Amino acid sequence: MTVLPLDPQADPGRRAWAACPNCADERGCEPCAARRNCAAHWRYLLSSTGRLLCLQCPACTHVWVHDSGFGATSSSL
Repeated sequence: MTVLPLDPQADPGRRAWAACPNCADERGCEPCAARRNCAAHWRYLLSSTGRLLCLQCPACTHVWVHDSGFGATSSSL
């Protein structure tokens, strides 16, 4: 598996909480299972467009786009 470097836009001050589809490091975490913010399993929020968030996992450095379900519908993007 290739590990990517952290994106230059990665800033701990811009965070999001979503399950990483690559490493799933949040499994077994009680706050994450309850869908609460967790001090250990946050993701870098690299950018956002409407309800689509570009995230990077600090644990495995995987980058993906996550549909937050909030805001503009995908048909209006």
